[in-house]
Amino acid sequence: MVLDGIAKRNFLVVGRVGMDLWPDPPGTRTKDAKDLKVGMGGSSANIAAGLVKFGCKAALVTCVSDDAVGWYCEGQLDHYGIDRSHVKRIKGEERTSLAVYETRIEEHQSVIYRNNAADFRMSIEDVEAVDYSQYGALITAGTVFAAEPSRSAAFRAFELAKEAGLPIIFDVDYRPYSWPSPDVAEEVLSRAGNLSDVIVANDEEFGFMAGGIEKGLAKARSLAESSATIVVYKKGPDGAVTFAEGQELATGIFPVDAVKPTGAGDSFMAGFLASLSEGRPMKDAVLRGSACASIVVSQPGCAPAMPNGDQLDAFLKSHPGPTTC
Repeated sequence: MVLDGIAKRNFLVVGRVGMDLWPDPPGTRTKDAKDLKVGMGGSSANIAAGLVKFGCKAALVTCVSDDAVGWYCEGQLDHYGIDRSHVKRIKGEERTSLAVYETRIEEHQSVIYRNNAADFRMSIEDVEAVDYSQYGALITAGTVFAAEPSRSAAFRAFELAKEAGLPIIFDVDYRPYSWPSPDVAEEVLSRAGNLSDVIVANDEEFGFMAGGIEKGLAKARSLAESSATIVVYKKGPDGAVTFAEGQELATGIFPVDAVKPTGAGDSFMAGFLASLSEGRPMKDAVLRGSACASIVVSQPGCAPAMPNGDQLDAFLKSHPGPTTC
């Protein structure tokens, strides 16, 4: 069922869209900036953009503030070809997320403005208005669970997706600044993980859900044995371990000269799912996702840096990787 849903190449993505700003030229510190570049951000919107670049369809479910920043994000969703039929404008004091990050690795600064975030206003009524039968799979990232009413709405979306036969794809994406406490985050993210068919997270995130980073790999393995069909345990520069079809698959990465640390996880998810949707073998899909992550960290911006199929193929042909595990 999971791969059949992904093969439909039509994804419902639940979660935030935001505005990204970064100093230009690359290497400039924010405190020294005279010029800023602007682009679309937000983990769910980034994933959707990456999927569309690979020829898939993606629709976003979220809320944006009814102001210039929210309108900018709506325009960017249109630019990337992401369906925003389920993106709702809200009035009030809530604001669409803003990220200011540097295109530099040394002493990198990434400042996220998510106080009173507009996307947390997503409601149960919003997700109940979606016709889930029109999609092949549901994707969300962990931040959507960090506050109410968004948390209850996301769990309701899980219920409706399951009723419609859609697999649930979950990027844990733990951001401490969004949560009221680590204890709440551990309980809620673990609950979401137990309901998911595909789970992608790094070693720290699995460790967080398990109560210690040394327990993270065992947590990933237990989820694959108990509830999830595919679990990807990412280890940063040490590659990944994927649990699927009763097997454990170790894969490496594609080393590049990174210019920033942001956007890698979103790009991995898009490349991984797009590759699975094309019927590629699991190992191939994971490696293509890893290559997408390398491409994004080697360029400024997040959504603008997401590769399409031709760019990914060109990278794979010219790159000596992947590393071995």
